[in-house]
Amino acid sequence: MFFIGNLVYLSVLFAFAFGNAQEINGKVKDADSQLPIPGATIQMKNTKQGTVTDFEGNFSISGSGTLEISYLGYKTVTITPENEFVAVFLKPENFALDAVELVGRKAKTYTSEYSFSATRTSTLNKDIPQAISTVTKELIDEQQGIQLSDAVKNVSGVSPSSFYNQYSIRGISQNEEGQLINGMRTRQFYFLQPLLANVERVEVIKGPASATFSSVDPGGSINLVTKKPLDVTRNEVKFTTGSFSNIMGSIDLTGPLNEEKTLLYRLNGAYREANSYRDYISNTSLLLSSSFTYLASEKTAINVELIYSDMKGNLDRGQPIFGAEAGVTDLSSTPISLNLGAPNDFLNSKQLIITGNLNHRFSDHINFTTTYMKQTWKEDVQENRTTNGFGVDLDNNPVPTLAAMRFIQRQQSWRVDNINSYFNFEFNTGELKHTLLVGYDLHSWAKLKGGGQNQARGYLLTDGTVTNAFIPDNAEAYQTYTYEEMVLPRPNVPHFNLEAPNNTLSNLTDYNISSRTAFPTALTETHAAYVQEQLSYKKFRLLFSLRQEWFSDVTHRGEANEISFTNQKLLPRVGLTYTLNDHINIYGTYLEGFQPQSNTVSIMPNTESFYGSTDDSASRFKPLESDLKEVGAKITLLKNKLHINAAVYEINQKNLLLNANVPSTPDSLVTRGAERSSGFEMDVTGYLLPNWQVYGSFNYNDAKIIEDSDPDLIGARKQNSPFTTATLWTRYNFLSTSELRGLGLGFGAQHSGDKVPTYDRSFKTPAYTLFDLAVYFTPHNSKIQLAVIGKNLTDKAYWVGAQNYLRLFPGAPRNFLATVTYTF
Repeated sequence: MFFIGNLVYLSVLFAFAFGNAQEINGKVKDADSQLPIPGATIQMKNTKQGTVTDFEGNFSISGSGTLEISYLGYKTVTITPENEFVAVFLKPENFALDAVELVGRKAKTYTSEYSFSATRTSTLNKDIPQAISTVTKELIDEQQGIQLSDAVKNVSGVSPSSFYNQYSIRGISQNEEGQLINGMRTRQFYFLQPLLANVERVEVIKGPASATFSSVDPGGSINLVTKKPLDVTRNEVKFTTGSFSNIMGSIDLTGPLNEEKTLLYRLNGAYREANSYRDYISNTSLLLSSSFTYLASEKTAINVELIYSDMKGNLDRGQPIFGAEAGVTDLSSTPISLNLGAPNDFLNSKQLIITGNLNHRFSDHINFTTTYMKQTWKEDVQENRTTNGFGVDLDNNPVPTLAAMRFIQRQQSWRVDNINSYFNFEFNTGELKHTLLVGYDLHSWAKLKGGGQNQARGYLLTDGTVTNAFIPDNAEAYQTYTYEEMVLPRPNVPHFNLEAPNNTLSNLTDYNISSRTAFPTALTETHAAYVQEQLSYKKFRLLFSLRQEWFSDVTHRGEANEISFTNQKLLPRVGLTYTLNDHINIYGTYLEGFQPQSNTVSIMPNTESFYGSTDDSASRFKPLESDLKEVGAKITLLKNKLHINAAVYEINQKNLLLNANVPSTPDSLVTRGAERSSGFEMDVTGYLLPNWQVYGSFNYNDAKIIEDSDPDLIGARKQNSPFTTATLWTRYNFLSTSELRGLGLGFGAQHSGDKVPTYDRSFKTPAYTLFDLAVYFTPHNSKIQLAVIGKNLTDKAYWVGAQNYLRLFPGAPRNFLATVTYTF
């Protein structure tokens, strides 16, 4: 009823706002192909009036005067309308990108044709010898995406591993904390997903891109590109409501602050409150983001950006199920809503990011860019969670109806500093065209004083103390209690009875504290010098780079028990692109990755018990090393309106860090094993017709364990890695000549193969296929759109991943969202 009530309210608001103001109407086409140009910008000169063309190239704008029509890759046209209808023809121009991304993207399509982050230069995606998948804000908006998982689900080879901001890319789970934002590394735990209100596009750069981004995951890197200011006025307000008490409002305001359009701004904000289909799970998020660009001259530009986020929610550890009976695992033996946590558990995090960017062109051939990013992050968490095992009887046999529990309180603060500076030289030697990049990087990550964790777990002894493990040979030393005529050792934190769930309020004083840990201060730093050459000769483009990296890790910094380790690595990257014709580029690439182990232990399931260790450093272990071999093709069809990217790849990684599984020292680690991931993927984006857009992807991936001390695991399939994934999203808009003009339909499908859980290979989460349907309506000459989407229409029960019997991650049942968008 709540959803229906809000939908009625939105409909009334929608009808009230619909008006028939006098408009100038027109249509924008490509002068050569005569095809409509969707997303072209129409600006009334010397005013703040502006709009963009729809899928058929049509536009309507209020007022009178001179119109300026522009679109990326076309020459800007200025006209003074003499009639109420204007036909505009734009001529293509030689495509030229800015040296860095300081001004926003005007196009409003599913396709992003360029990337700044992949090479640190303004390069068309088709010329980059590496697979890059992009999800633009237009696709995110049409699917009513709210958080990062809503975007990356579209990308080939990307599969969620849990409820968190944690994904498997090409069969390899992410190790690194934090996100790449505009190509710069931030640090934060991944338990709460970021809102997307300030995101222009999400780039997934496949493979170990350490030559560009330093310590990154072997499978790929997810880069969030934020919205930058535009030199035309565009304003947008949204309100969303839907299932699970989901309410969200957002604003996006941008334009020039002076008549010369040398000072530009963008302001994004979002506030969201939502519950969940999971018990005792809620989320309240605030996002504020501002960006200012000053075009000081034709040669100098400055951008300053601030991002503040405040997220309050719960740490959802997943659905517990009963242990297997007679070898059969029933994933539906408990409701998908079942949560082991207490109603007063919480997870609060705050983040502030400030970025400054300067770009100066000394001449037509020499350009300099420097960027500084400062981030602060704080976390405060209280949770009741499983120990990843069942309770036991006095013979140490598991009791499959009782989940063993522990209680945790944690607070911590981090500070991150990034500096990236480089010169870009463009010159020719004979028929060779050079783009030479020479630069320096610094990444500094400090874990500050005052962090710590209190934990209650284990079993109570008769003397009133606590021990972590139950030892049957010493059973008489343990307190006991009777459960269903069985005598069990008494846990410090009561077991959770799956047959009779009872989520009570919980506090630290309820238990005996088994450990109090003050997190040691720590500082990890990476310095790097790099050189990159992009060489063009006729139909060939060579990309070659070398990066020398120096890494240091200091624990207990400045204290008597200070521990420090250093690593260094020379990282090569080489790729070759060949242009077969105007529509097909083929490429091959080889690159290497490098991750110091202190960057991999904080939150991964196999090593989480090590986090906060006061007497050791993960950096003493050999770094995680990886390499990528890849060949592919980048194709355009239908007069460059449809883009197809296909790739065949192999990724190898070695020196994986795992828990040593030594009961007497549960925090001990060991490096062992090697893994290989190989497969094929394809992404398709663009237009089938001027009023019909499509985004699709497919991935086949075979990820295996190659070396391990356990011979039974050699050749075994990697955890949480499906063999196949596929997605489809398409939107069709009825033509303006149709009786259904203003109406649009969207359809989506998502498929994932089965997965092996992280800890337990005795069962799998099953394959699933989901279907979504959306309806859009924009009345003629209106600035308002109403959109309604239904997700998982067949109400399919499915699980996106699992760790063991007590930590499964069920997907959402059938749900709906409705959004009203007003542009002005």
